[in-house]
Amino acid sequence: MLAAMTEQTESRKQRAARRAGEFPPAPEALPRPVLDSHTHLDITVSEYGVPPRARGESRGCEPRSREQNGDSSGRPADDPVAAAIEVAAGVGVDRLVQVGVGVDSSGWGADVAEKYGAVVATVALHPNEAPRLADLDEALRQIEALAGRDRVRGVGETGMDFFRTGDEGRAAQEESFRAHIAIAKRYGKALVIHDRDAHADVLRILDDEGAPDTVVLHCFSGDAEFAAECVRRGYLLSFAGTVTFGSAGALREAAALTPLDQILVETDAPYLTPMPHRGRPNASYLIPLTVRSLAGTTGADLEELCAAISATGDRVFGPW
Repeated sequence: MLAAMTEQTESRKQRAARRAGEFPPAPEALPRPVLDSHTHLDITVSEYGVPPRARGESRGCEPRSREQNGDSSGRPADDPVAAAIEVAAGVGVDRLVQVGVGVDSSGWGADVAEKYGAVVATVALHPNEAPRLADLDEALRQIEALAGRDRVRGVGETGMDFFRTGDEGRAAQEESFRAHIAIAKRYGKALVIHDRDAHADVLRILDDEGAPDTVVLHCFSGDAEFAAECVRRGYLLSFAGTVTFGSAGALREAAALTPLDQILVETDAPYLTPMPHRGRPNASYLIPLTVRSLAGTTGADLEELCAAISATGDRVFGPW
């Protein structure tokens, strides 16, 4: 009996290890299309490839095309970015915001957004990147040059991160954050903020510089008190798969008090995969899991929530 239990446990462990690098199955499609307000297609397709197509295919909506989503053959599977767009559209996620974290990824995202009608881009130096750069000023000049492109609709992810960067890197983070705020205001683009363990400092710097008209708190990680402060200031709160985690009670309290027209939803793919698939690779097609969780948390009708998220996405980043 004990031997059988040990064998069964080992089998489960082996299965879990194998699945850790595999995309989960596609969830049920949403009743109305929404966007993924923050994804990293470059990292996702390079590290994990393309999610499998939904069974029965085309539930949801067709992908928005720009020259067949960049594939003249009409077979998106021949192109990993086009294929990822198609899989997401199959469950009702018809728009993606590709987010830059450095000069190279920002340039890649700006090019991808010009090629695929379902994608717009944001450009920035990630807060953890800023202290590592030999010439921060030159990198910021390159980000500003990209920010002027039409298919670039946001400046970010920028901000402050006190989790991975110690005291010695905070001055460079703050300098970079202030420069990104200025770029966003000069070009009239949304500011997309990365805030990890730095709530008070993020608000302080925004107050010092004067926030742009549109501010998005990417992967919102604060409690109800911080959420109320952000809502009062008119900021948008973007919730990732973390809101579905069992330990995220404070985050759900924050979501519950956020007006529907100030809510966005994101994957931060390939990270932060929502339950019940935590630990496996994330991608835009898993957004329905987070949206359904938020509907339960906020008490909103699912279709009403989808419509609100979609409208907010177009207001912040659109038109696509």
